[in-house]
Order: sequence, then C-alpha cells, then structure tokens
Amino acid sequence: MRIKQLVVYVGLLILGSGVGIWGSRYLLETPQELTSETPAAVPANLKPFPFPAKSSSQANLNFIAKAAQKVGPAVVRIDATREVSQQMGESFENPFFRRFFGNDVPIPKDQIERGTGSGFILTSDGQLLTNAHVVDGTKEVKVTLKDGQVYRGKVLGTDPMTDVAVVKIEAENLPTVDIGNAEQLNPGEWAIAIGNPLGLDNTVTVGIISALGRSSSEVGVPDKRVRFIQTDAAINPGNSGGPLLNAEGQVIGINTAIRADAQGLGFAIPIETAQRVANQLLTNGKATHPYLGIHMLTLNPELRKELNEEQQLGFKVADNEGVLVVRVVSDSPAEKAGFEQGDIIVKVGEEPVKKAVEVQEQVELSTIGETLKVEVVRKGKPLALEVQPGSFPTN
Repeated sequence: MRIKQLVVYVGLLILGSGVGIWGSRYLLETPQELTSETPAAVPANLKPFPFPAKSSSQANLNFIAKAAQKVGPAVVRIDATREVSQQMGESFENPFFRRFFGNDVPIPKDQIERGTGSGFILTSDGQLLTNAHVVDGTKEVKVTLKDGQVYRGKVLGTDPMTDVAVVKIEAENLPTVDIGNAEQLNPGEWAIAIGNPLGLDNTVTVGIISALGRSSSEVGVPDKRVRFIQTDAAINPGNSGGPLLNAEGQVIGINTAIRADAQGLGFAIPIETAQRVANQLLTNGKATHPYLGIHMLTLNPELRKELNEEQQLGFKVADNEGVLVVRVVSDSPAEKAGFEQGDIIVKVGEEPVKKAVEVQEQVELSTIGETLKVEVVRKGKPLALEVQPGSFPTN
C-alpha cells in the first residue's frame, strides 16, 4: 500500500512541475508575441492571458485632458511685487485686493507685497491677458511658462472697471490659446479652468456653466462693469487671470472674482468683454467707459413700498417696475440732456430695459461723444431724451 501511495505522489509532482514550467514560460512571453495575428500554442483547457489591445495614449484621453494638453502650454504664472504705503490701506478694503493679498490691512508704510496669479498667451510674440488686480501697482512682473522658461513682463495697461490687464513679454513662437464665443454659451455646458491656485502651477479643474450675465452687484463687486459668467469649476486664489475653457478647449472667459462667503462659486469675465478692453489698452494704454451720470434702482413692489414709507427720495414712486433715476450727477451728460430725478427709463438705444444692469450694459456699448437716444416715463407721460455719453471720471 505504501508503495502504491508513493507512486501516486511522485506522479503528481511530475505533473505539477510540468505545468509550472509551461506556466513560467507563458507568463514570460511579451504582449507583442501574443497578438490576435499570432495565437499562442497553449493547452486546450487553458485560455491565453488577455493582454490589452494596442492603442495610442492620445486616443484614450477624454475631452478635458485634450483641452488641458492643448491650452496648458499657453497658461502662465505671473508673480508681481509691489511697494505699498500706509496711504494704500484703504484701497485694500476692495474685495479683489483682499482675495489677492489677504486680510492683513492696513498695510504698513513701504511694505513689499508679493502676489501670484495666472494669465494666458494671446499672440505668439508674447501678448498676455490677465486680471488688473494681479498686476496692480507694478509696471513689471515675472512670467513663468509651463516649460519653466521665465520672462520679464511689461504691464501695457490695466482697467480696474473690468479687471482686465495686458502684459507683454519679449519672445517668439510662443504657444497661444484659441478664442471661443461666450455669447453663445448655455447654462449646463462644460467649463474647464486652468491656472495656478495657491501656487500649484497648471492646475486643471472642471465643472459646468452655472449661470450667465451675473451683474457686478450680484457677484459682490458693484464697482465693476462686467456681466459675469458663473461656474462651479473650482477657482481659488492664484487662479485669477487664467482662462475658462469650453469643451473644445477654447477660451470663453478670464477667471476672476470669488465670493468669499460661498463655496463652489466661481466667476469669469466673458472673453468678448476682455478682448474689447484689451484692444483699447493696446491702442491707447487705457480703456474708456461711456458715462451718463445717473444713479438708478430696479423697481419692484416691495422696494416701491419701502421707498414711499421711508420717504427716502422726497417724492412718491408710482411704478412697481422699471428703472428709476434716483439721482442726476451735477454737470454730467445726463443733466445736460435733461434727465430728472424720478424718471423711469424704459428704453436705451433700440433696446427695451427693465433692470438697472440692462441700462448700464447698453450705455457701455455706446460710443463716447455720440448721441444715444433714451426713452423715459416722466410723471406718467413718455419722453424721448438725447444724451452724449462722456468718459467715466477717473477721480
């Protein structure tokens, strides 16, 4: 009996060794040797190891990765150094500056501040777009490309009212971005942000277009003249000035404002606005904004009731909706054109208006010095006014 058991045991060892030797040889075969065109010779009861089919890495990229590869080389890091004095402390109460430099204000006299933001290359000879608050207070910045090349950038112009700035570096054959169309966007479309948040260069985040046409007041920066794109793509300090992209990798906006009291909300300047301002900065070194010289409110029943009960204006408001003129600035284009307190603006140019932001938008699209027709209702009667917008006062 012991002899028979020994024979069986030795037989199993031999069989196991044979399978083990074959298995080792099979696993050492390369993927190229085991293709569908050259089948491996294996026992009938064993299946070949399922090696993945050949494919290029580019074919496996999703649209986000493709957009990042396409645009990433044209996204730059901007390091700005500026000297600020005690007198500048009040200006740093501005929400844009607080997001960029923090809350350590007032600023000690002659203190050096350093900030990091983003930008992107428009032309192969080195024209860049970024935010005005990224380069504010300095004429030169350090610009670092994705490949590590560092250039000295000259600030050609800034426009605080739209938060747009143009920077120039001396270089040739630089990678550039493709420009998209923000006016054709719809909420729910993909949005991709690239920038340098918290100093982490070329960070890519993704989300959707959450809303369009957000007014400056809604965003919390009432001193700006921008209808913002809202996105839930993560935008953090350092992203300012970087591009917001559509699914095709085209730039549709400049990432900018972040509400400090909310999570997951980002805002971008539409690329059409940025380009219009950039062209003025490149041509004239500054941007001009048409100005009427009126203060306005968008009426609703609740506001009308409040204004009448508190007698804040010195006259009764009769309308529940429309754009109410609450003040006409002395010696302004509006005063010269005959605007009066209490007028209800119903049309600017050829566009009917129901909100103050719509009036502002139409005025922004007008031309300084050229006649702009404005229709108002005064004491219940329609009235046509003609005004020549002036340039927005800088002081």
